[in-house]
Amino acid sequence: MNKTLILQSDFGLSDGAVNAMYGVAHSVDHGLKIYDLTHDIPPFDIWEASYRLWQTISYWAEGTVFVSVVDPGVGSERRSIVVKTGEGHFVVTPDNGTLTHINRTEGIEEARIIDESVNRLPRSGESYTFHGRDIYAFTGARLAAGIITFEEVGPVIDANSVITLPVKEPQLNNKETEGMIDVLDVQFGNLWTNISRELFKQMDIPYGAGVEVEIMHGSNTIYQNNMTFGRSFADTFKGEPLVYVNSLDNMAIAINQGSFAKAYNIRTGSNWTVIFRKIKEK
Repeated sequence: MNKTLILQSDFGLSDGAVNAMYGVAHSVDHGLKIYDLTHDIPPFDIWEASYRLWQTISYWAEGTVFVSVVDPGVGSERRSIVVKTGEGHFVVTPDNGTLTHINRTEGIEEARIIDESVNRLPRSGESYTFHGRDIYAFTGARLAAGIITFEEVGPVIDANSVITLPVKEPQLNNKETEGMIDVLDVQFGNLWTNISRELFKQMDIPYGAGVEVEIMHGSNTIYQNNMTFGRSFADTFKGEPLVYVNSLDNMAIAINQGSFAKAYNIRTGSNWTVIFRKIKEK
């Protein structure tokens, strides 16, 4: 382990919840390096927690421990687990779908249920609503500090039993690519899809050309229009929509200096479909 602990939650920073997790981790080992991924996950949004982990994890060194707590089922029968990913990272989290994107990318090499008789904050046994502090931060800190090994987390379980959420895999059909809206670029309201640049390129649409975009929620078309495929926002005028390649090398949709998500009330997940079509030449 490299004594690095990364925290993610939907707790926000307006009260002391995140600070309490820091306190628990430092009480385990004051030498831990603790960083925040984000604590602004929308409340109970497991899908976004999964995406933000995937968006970040590959940039951290092997042996880094992540604690992700978006846990609408806290206190229920859902499992508390730690997994070792295919790239050698560790994630401490409720088993509720938070590992969906990582399972598809790095893969899960091994998974273990947290043995709460050992890996639980002392004198917290009657607390059932703050597992982020009492179980996940405590266990993550002990693992990152090398006080316990991964094997000492608890009993091994079948990695294939780890819960994942439904995903619409991107595909190319004739002159169109279809995928899903994976996440919003929250600050700016851009739509990030799971359609890779490489898949989009197979439609042979050059920069500066037009592309037809259709966005559907279930079977209902929410938006359909032609827009420019640009290298950057400078390729369109203020207020105009565009398609571009985001920082993860996937296709994204935006309004120049506006929020596409707010303008059309767009959300994320496998029931939000996006289709890019090559415009037929006249």
